Amino acid sequence: MEITTKQKPFHRCGSDGQIQRTLSRWYQTPLGERLARAEKAQLDGVLPTLFGYHLIQVGQYSDIALLQASKVSHCSVMHTTSQSDIGSITDSHLNGLPHALPLASDSVDVVILNHVLEFSHYPHHVLREVERVLIPEGHVVMMIFNPWSLWSIPRLLLRWRKSPPWCGNFISMTRSKDWLALLGFEVSHLQGYFFRPAMQHTAVMDRLGWFESLGRRFWPILGGCYLLVARKKMATLTPIKPKWSARRRVVAAGLVESMESWRKKAS
Repeated sequence: MEITTKQKPFHRCGSDGQIQRTLSRWYQTPLGERLARAEKAQLDGVLPTLFGYHLIQVGQYSDIALLQASKVSHCSVMHTTSQSDIGSITDSHLNGLPHALPLASDSVDVVILNHVLEFSHYPHHVLREVERVLIPEGHVVMMIFNPWSLWSIPRLLLRWRKSPPWCGNFISMTRSKDWLALLGFEVSHLQGYFFRPAMQHTAVMDRLGWFESLGRRFWPILGGCYLLVARKKMATLTPIKPKWSARRRVVAAGLVESMESWRKKAS
């Protein structure tokens, strides 16, 4: 698999600004609120293991704060927005484009992609930008909708509406790992979550709670979403000890003879 520079749009969800607004509205529905709580629980489990000075969360759609468990000194949230608002900061939030992060290279310890790749027209560029801004040994944490789950059924039925999340390009675990490997990342954690079907009826969803325990035990790769943590590996040079050998001379017959044996013959 090769990451190319020329890419076709992965979805029909509209512009970055439109996706931000419509996906934020979806996260206010009963299903969206339940998913946001599940995602906070997932992040609460991994963020305490990631350290550094700067963390940035790209994509914020719910009112639930996702970074409370982080031990990183300085945490920021970047909203995906329109071209005209790139780089603006309001209420401690940064606005920008995921495929053109307004950040210096090698300046961030942890980047969180909150359902960004599925709704970007340039997912490969997004990952390149993450690799650029992360310090060596820095981490990327990605939350992604899984195409191989019970969520695929409503997605097939509702994708034609061109509304997030169903219009997005759900990305498989295998593809995410392949993309990261090409950029020199090493996956350290991969966990599926939210195994219940995608339904807005609160009472029915409560009765289907047993799906969660069964899913985590018997089909962990089939969660509606998955959380992936990968480390940017630092390139290292392995010194090679030179092998010294005696000088050799070429004899008339085209063979190679050691200098020592030649001297013996000469004497």
